[in-house]
Amino acid sequence: MKKLIFFIFCIFLFNSSANALVEVDITRGNLDPLPIAVSPLYIESGSKDIKQGDKIIKNIGERISKVIEVNFRRSGLFNPLKKDSFVQKPDIAHVKPRFEDWKLIKAQALVTGKVLVTEDKLRVEFRLWDVIAAKEMVALAFSTTPNNWRRVAHIISDKVYQRLTGEEGYFDTRIIYVAETGLKTQRYKKLAIMDQDGANLKYLTLGNELVLTPRFNPKNQLVTYLSYFRNLPRVYLLDIETGVQEVVGDFPGMTFAPRFSPDGKKIIMSFAKDGNSDIYTMNLDTRVVEKLTDHTSIDTSPSYSPDGKFICFNSDRSGLQQIYVMRSDGSNVKRITFGKGLYGTPVWSPRGDLIAFTRVHKGKFYIGVMRTDGSGERLLTENFYQEAPSWSPNGRVLIFYRETKSDSEGKGFSAKLWSIDLTGYNERLVETETDGSDPSWSSLLSK
Repeated sequence: MKKLIFFIFCIFLFNSSANALVEVDITRGNLDPLPIAVSPLYIESGSKDIKQGDKIIKNIGERISKVIEVNFRRSGLFNPLKKDSFVQKPDIAHVKPRFEDWKLIKAQALVTGKVLVTEDKLRVEFRLWDVIAAKEMVALAFSTTPNNWRRVAHIISDKVYQRLTGEEGYFDTRIIYVAETGLKTQRYKKLAIMDQDGANLKYLTLGNELVLTPRFNPKNQLVTYLSYFRNLPRVYLLDIETGVQEVVGDFPGMTFAPRFSPDGKKIIMSFAKDGNSDIYTMNLDTRVVEKLTDHTSIDTSPSYSPDGKFICFNSDRSGLQQIYVMRSDGSNVKRITFGKGLYGTPVWSPRGDLIAFTRVHKGKFYIGVMRTDGSGERLLTENFYQEAPSWSPNGRVLIFYRETKSDSEGKGFSAKLWSIDLTGYNERLVETETDGSDPSWSSLLSK
């Protein structure tokens, strides 16, 4: 896969955030999403249709606006208005909106744009308007190859999200997960990757060998995952862009696939040796392995803080599985959870302020978040079985997987990906072609 390259050739910021009347509060459950109108991007004269393989993509302006609408709706923060209520034509609205017309349909923000498609170039311009203040908020233009039209839509969504919320977006991202088929007693698993909205699905392995817990490098499109080669666990590194794969090493006692350090130079993992599971790191350049914990308990599921100074993990050293935090050199181990039940799969937020986790209590599985000292625990969702939360790159949304019950023959079983925001609202099924588990969210592709 070739690396995608974008050129931003004009940027205009006419209003400061302090002067904008339209803004979205993302610190609490948003029960009243912002009404926003996404006008179809009008096609400039001389534009061509886009060829993608054997397909011809027509009406590219409407398609881009539709992707933006879907992104906004799925975020739970915006309410895209129906296009049949729009009065002003897209080409005129882009030059100078009649704000009175947009106010009549209760729009508070407006997105307009135009598209020019040639044989080898896609040029897209968009503008975000504050309908209440009757002012332009952002204007940007992009130039890229025609096949990148969906990415343009995601980048526009991110720019609008950032301007209206004050936070980075998460739409120009990908999700890697384990695609599953078959009965629960005989599951076939292979790596799959897709855009965060489910488009551009690709399978990365054939399903001949069991694969588990893929994890993105926070700095690039490198992935580490665990696979069973001839029934022995083996850790791999896979470059999503080039398809180049290498073996990190064979780890017969591996209990969880590794995660990357924040700088991407190390992996951290749990490794069972002599009947005991401890936390280890490996330098990817030198392949030097360092042992961080040395305890008779089971220490697993390590995750770095975004500054690389601390590590959270779960351990049963207190008698029941709980979450602990230590310094990145293994010193100063502290228990941070004391609630009833079992705590596991901790993962540090990319913002550094929270740790997400799975909690099991009285036969139910919960996905929750807490502060890094264990205080402020909030359970966001409960179900029969769910685990493995992964953060969006802006630290505002979690994706996880949820299983259903099966009968004695393994029938009736399913595993699906779900997302939920930090407030506990906007819980949504993430559509996938097959069942899915162990999701991991990439960093922003456009960074």
